[in-house]
Amino acid sequence: MKKSVKKVVLAYSGGLDTSIILKWLQDEYNCEVVTFTADIGQGEEVEPARAKALELGIKPENIFIEDLREEFVRDYVFPMFRANTLYEGEYLLGTSIARPLIAKRQVEIAKLTGADAVAHGATGKGNDQVRFEIGYLSLNPKLTIIAPWREWDLNSREKLLKYAQDHGIKIEQKKGKSPYSMDANLLHISYEGLILEDPNAEPEESMWRWTKSPEEAPNEPEYIEIGYQKGDPVTLNGKELSPAQMLESLNALGSKHGIGRVDIVENRFVGMKARGCYETPGGTIMLKAHRAMESLTLDREADHLKDELMPKYASLIYNGFWFSPEREMLQAAIDKSQENVNGVVRLKLYKGNVIVVGRRSPNSLYNEAFSTFEEDEVYNQKDAEGFIKLNALRFIV
Repeated sequence: MKKSVKKVVLAYSGGLDTSIILKWLQDEYNCEVVTFTADIGQGEEVEPARAKALELGIKPENIFIEDLREEFVRDYVFPMFRANTLYEGEYLLGTSIARPLIAKRQVEIAKLTGADAVAHGATGKGNDQVRFEIGYLSLNPKLTIIAPWREWDLNSREKLLKYAQDHGIKIEQKKGKSPYSMDANLLHISYEGLILEDPNAEPEESMWRWTKSPEEAPNEPEYIEIGYQKGDPVTLNGKELSPAQMLESLNALGSKHGIGRVDIVENRFVGMKARGCYETPGGTIMLKAHRAMESLTLDREADHLKDELMPKYASLIYNGFWFSPEREMLQAAIDKSQENVNGVVRLKLYKGNVIVVGRRSPNSLYNEAFSTFEEDEVYNQKDAEGFIKLNALRFIV
């Protein structure tokens, strides 16, 4: 039995699926709809969503289109990269990290407009439904959550197209539109479906939208320098950039040099394995550079503890627990570790590779006098004998 809803805030892209959801909400719930379209760097114009919403009867004051690119990178991407976050060793969590921001803003708009419900277009098979809804429940559990894909019978492309035709929803075929199911933002672009559903099938080169293939990348390497303050990249080749500008610039460099392609089979939170392909050019560069900066500035045990905590932190983000107390607790520990992660990393970009070639820091813990293979006066090599015996004591019978 459907709950009575007066006004709902819909996460609205302006595409076919969410336009159908918009009309379906009006018909099935007989409620007022507020649309929210977030620009998080997906590479498409967001203003056309306004015209589409108006065509479907949405009041101008109920259409929200917002540029969240700086907030996305500053408050979500950068904190995640301070932890060197990878899910299952490879996935840089490009889709996962965007969902809490969208959910948060939906809840805020619901309060602003007096809405009593929120809705999303995620399917009942994927992770995004979990991420959106845990976000909503974390921030305002009183809101009614509507997930149309779990309610309606429009479970095929043909049914969706017929619904659109029957209800006068314009079907636009974008020139050059990919047949794959894709998600994009400033951090990454993902691909699922079609031949990717066979985990043994190599994706065709034409699938990749952002990066050159390593074979077609420039034959000459390019050197860059990234400057860090408290674990965040703040300068590129000496020029200070905002968080979004930094990621945009690194994306351009990575794409040029064929960096950031990943093809993985991942374990979804809802239970099944899924094969996906991702392009994360700027993020791949940032991960390599950040680890290089930490190698020079982090205490050994702090560094190792971070690596132990990271898989848990990654799972929390992947599974939708960004707003959980345990994620915030881990974030506090991670951020504390970054106080002295300051300096500059020099990298070589070449045919799909990110190669660290230098690093310097005012907070460096590297001491050449201790590390040298030449003669020194600060390290007594005889001390190592007692150290080894003490560590082996439990093995000695």
